[in-house]
Amino acid sequence: MDETAKYLIHADITAAGVVERSDVVGAVFGQTEGLLGNELDLRDLQDSKKVGRIDVDIGSEEGTSYGQITVESGLDKVETAILAAALETIEQVGPCTAEIVVTDIEDIRSAKRREVVERATELLATFEAQSVRTEDIVETVRERARVEDITEYEGVPAGPRVADSDAIVVVEGRADVLQLLRYGVKNAIAVEGTDVPEAVASLTEERTVTAFLDGDRGGDLILEELSQVGTVDYVAVAPRGNSVEDLSREAVLTALREKIPYEQLDDGRTAAVAGAEGEATAEVETVAAAEEGAAATTVETDAPTTLSDHIDAVIGAGSGEVRLLDAELGVITEGSAAETVSLVEAADRVPETIVLDDACSQKVLDVAAQRGVDIVVATGEGEYVKQPTSVRIRTV
Repeated sequence: MDETAKYLIHADITAAGVVERSDVVGAVFGQTEGLLGNELDLRDLQDSKKVGRIDVDIGSEEGTSYGQITVESGLDKVETAILAAALETIEQVGPCTAEIVVTDIEDIRSAKRREVVERATELLATFEAQSVRTEDIVETVRERARVEDITEYEGVPAGPRVADSDAIVVVEGRADVLQLLRYGVKNAIAVEGTDVPEAVASLTEERTVTAFLDGDRGGDLILEELSQVGTVDYVAVAPRGNSVEDLSREAVLTALREKIPYEQLDDGRTAAVAGAEGEATAEVETVAAAEEGAAATTVETDAPTTLSDHIDAVIGAGSGEVRLLDAELGVITEGSAAETVSLVEAADRVPETIVLDDACSQKVLDVAAQRGVDIVVATGEGEYVKQPTSVRIRTV
């Protein structure tokens, strides 16, 4: 693999006839030539080492060819996505009609970072074994024993108690399971990405489930997927911008102690629970206090504190307005619903959420995608010629 490659484009190809690897490679170069202009010309990109190998694995069966294409990219993620989309415009390979569908864009650096973390953990263990003080020996041995207890549940990393415990903690990756084992939590199981394994989804139907996720966009996506394919009873979240695998013992135990019922989440998003340090919704305070056996205190304020509050104020009140919100649900700007496109374009900060007392039109959707908006909450959806996958639409 090219050492400069940052992303790997994966695509499936189907051709109505027998074609070979050379036919596919020729079609990739020939039918994308001039499509994206000189700056993204595939031959020039290969000459400048910005695009690496184009691998094709293809075979035929009963007169139809099936295969996979992988393209190494050293471009940024936007340019890589454009290049991937260009592959899907190819309609003919050799003399045969064909269809190419991009299935994934893999971040090679993420895979390398995981390898670095795992290797660093091994090196740290060796270093600790050489430098451990006498008074730390007992605790070190206990922690090592917990780490060595990591097992697999139907092919995914898990703690030793997952198979027989009535309750499980669902985390993102193997490193998170290891971290919880160090702190004595032995019933954690990893989903290893946003595509929740069937084994984990089935297990959540039988157990009491706490989703313990990173306080970022990735945590939101995993929670959304997990709630669709399985069952979530409670949610615990690392502080905003932090990963579970980086938390201290105190932070882990505090997060698990202050878990809240899934149905109390604001729009089902973990980021709403994580918040900035020192912030908490009245619901989180109530649950945390109840679990500690203390009296709960609800803070009352006139300003909207949840996404539901903003929806009520804009859409529920029939205001005919739009409100642009940041990641902390603060108001960036607001105005007439008819001015939505210009308000989003002119916003000095990228809105996380748009709350619109009107239908979400194609123009609104386009400008939201261009600015990097995460969610549009509107009264309905328009008729879309194209619908960007980066923007989630919620209708009220």
